[in-house]
Amino acid sequence: MSAHGEAAHAVHKDYEGAKIGMWLFLFTEVLLFGGLFVLYAAYRSVYAAEFHHAAGSLNVFLGVFNTVILLTSSLTMVLSVSAMQKGDVRSSINALFWTFVCALGFLVNKYFEWSYKIHHGIYPGSEEMAAHHDKGEVLFYGLYYMMTGLHGFHVIVGMICMGFIYYHIRKGWITPDDYVKLENVGLYWHLVDLIWIFLLPLFYLAA
Repeated sequence: MSAHGEAAHAVHKDYEGAKIGMWLFLFTEVLLFGGLFVLYAAYRSVYAAEFHHAAGSLNVFLGVFNTVILLTSSLTMVLSVSAMQKGDVRSSINALFWTFVCALGFLVNKYFEWSYKIHHGIYPGSEEMAAHHDKGEVLFYGLYYMMTGLHGFHVIVGMICMGFIYYHIRKGWITPDDYVKLENVGLYWHLVDLIWIFLLPLFYLAA
């Protein structure tokens, strides 16, 4: 192979393959949360009244406020990808920064929400739960902590990916001609936001 051919081979990147791989990964995430949604539906069909009562203790304002934060973050992520496509690297970085800030705000709100409930003994295995809540309510809170906690973990992963992308943009490794990594992180983030939109009515609006 000639030197020119070797150079061309070295810079070849399979963008379509990267996108397909990301979609396959997102599909596995859908299966994961889909299974949890089915589990929730099964338990709710058995303990409908208990789920309804337990949901009444959740802070609807915080749930809706966090939804607004995540929807805003989806918008800023779209703006980041769009700006990179147009060659406006500075605007792309700024929009990515605000996406990160929104994600952090979501986690801060979730921290205070969880802390309040844990402080009052509202978590599976506590003496408060054993003494004043029946099995259906315990199951509700168990699913609440598991599903919102798993979602929170995905938010943290998304923030780590944003930091990774920010570094690559600064290094010039992500450019208007090569932004598939930014696009894939954007797809992941939209899925994280979409999952929360399903979690909101299941827990906060179930009362």
